[in-house]
Amino acid sequence: MTTRVIDESLFEDREFGDEAFDGGDPPRLAGARCSACATVVFPRQNSCPRCAGRTMAAHVLPVSGRVWSWTLQAFPPKPPYRPPSGGHRPYHVGYVDLGEVLVEALLAVPRAEIRIGLPVRLTTVPAYQDEDRTEVVTFAFRPERDGER
Repeated sequence: MTTRVIDESLFEDREFGDEAFDGGDPPRLAGARCSACATVVFPRQNSCPRCAGRTMAAHVLPVSGRVWSWTLQAFPPKPPYRPPSGGHRPYHVGYVDLGEVLVEALLAVPRAEIRIGLPVRLTTVPAYQDEDRTEVVTFAFRPERDGER
């Protein structure tokens, strides 16, 4: 089965081989840093929300962080959300503190483990399947295992 990322602009510029989705290193998230005030944003944008500076440089984000806040998405979001095969299943979503920036993300964390402050690590998870049966993956954060930091 062919695999692709949901939006290449969310990730650092590199080729996405199937090994990135089969237990290899996931693609890294790409934000931007303001050259004037050093504010980091995700996703990338062309101007700074803090100082309105127009010089934003690509900035690869850390792969590890901590859950800052979370909630359970119990009902299907409105379009353009596309449910996975088998229909919508509740999932956790929240903010992950990456040190320089808070990133809103899917949290691939079991209910029994999720908590504010939980160490998490970047991963990819299936989002949906295209009409041509291409598996489309998105980024998420999973619990960090011992020794990963």
